[in-house]
Amino acid sequence: MAINELPRSGRETKPHIGIYGRCNVGKSTLLNFITEGDYALVSAEPGTTGDPVRKSYEILDFAPVIFIDTAGLDDSSPLGARRIEKTRETIPQIDLALLVFRQWGAPETALATHLERDGVPFLLIHNRFDDSTQADSLLPSHLALNLSHNDAAAHEALLTAIRRALPERSYLVPSLFEGRVERDEVVLLVCPIDSEAPSGRMILPQVQAIRHLLDKHAVAVVVQPEQIESIFARGLRPKLVVTDSQAFAQVRATVPAGVEITSFSILLAQLKGDPVAYAEGLVRIDTLRPGDKILILENCIHQSSCEDIGRVKIPALLEARAGGTLPVTVVSGLAPLPPDLASYALAVQCGGCMVTRSQLQNRIRVVLRAGVPITNYGMLLNRLL
Repeated sequence: MAINELPRSGRETKPHIGIYGRCNVGKSTLLNFITEGDYALVSAEPGTTGDPVRKSYEILDFAPVIFIDTAGLDDSSPLGARRIEKTRETIPQIDLALLVFRQWGAPETALATHLERDGVPFLLIHNRFDDSTQADSLLPSHLALNLSHNDAAAHEALLTAIRRALPERSYLVPSLFEGRVERDEVVLLVCPIDSEAPSGRMILPQVQAIRHLLDKHAVAVVVQPEQIESIFARGLRPKLVVTDSQAFAQVRATVPAGVEITSFSILLAQLKGDPVAYAEGLVRIDTLRPGDKILILENCIHQSSCEDIGRVKIPALLEARAGGTLPVTVVSGLAPLPPDLASYALAVQCGGCMVTRSQLQNRIRVVLRAGVPITNYGMLLNRLL
């Protein structure tokens, strides 16, 4: 099993804003200008910023966001090519780009074209530190600022432009239970405690489900699978049962007929993913043959165990279905997808609790563009268990 990991999570729902431009145009200065601090190292030496640097920031009366400061588009240092590649890898992770420049040229045009192709909104930030007289009409979304000055009016103008440019999908997140549960209705959450459960806490989808139910003023009842029968014996009849995907079979056997059952992963798939593409991809499991390559997409970084859903249980179920060995590649976090992506027979995506909606949607889009069917952990387990 091949594993490609990168310890980068999407911080769940915060909008991500990437800062791009050539070396020494003021990218790190822009980050410090926005955050009104000295968080990013600033130097006249080209290539000062290596790996992308992430900084959380709360925009007043709007939303918490994450800025990503990147290496220069023209980095010619010994590690320049690798740094530029890391910069490009951040583009599918962002909701908005800030393109900083002093003089407009081929690197800026290439990046703007890339962003437009991928549907990523962007603002042009003309750094007038050198009092350049470059025209101010390159594109409508264009701000001319002197980033070397602590200018309160310019700071507010920039934040206002960012607020307007960020797409609503990046910060307005609907409920996991939209259209399913109303005020005071009861939802039974089935949360197995096994070797995969983190010590002393719950996994993120379970925590998110509880919070979303509280926001709707619904009632969350949290149990382990062996407690389900006693809950119904007491006369409690929930509107909905939400289970960990691996417990589908046990839950179905215990929950009375007429009570809807779903999983945390399926709820996340409907909230963040592409349920239509997932349903179409699910059909592919019926035609898998030994030797077909499987791509497992998990957005968290964790130590694997013998009960790992993505790395152990799902591959085993698919191999049993195909009647033979299936080579499996696991991509964790927001690591790059395999260069031979088009050679995979099926991609299986986790719920995506650790990434933003934009990051998950962008990953799905790249997989589908390569002609690879994709489905979801929960939907697949619901079918096979």
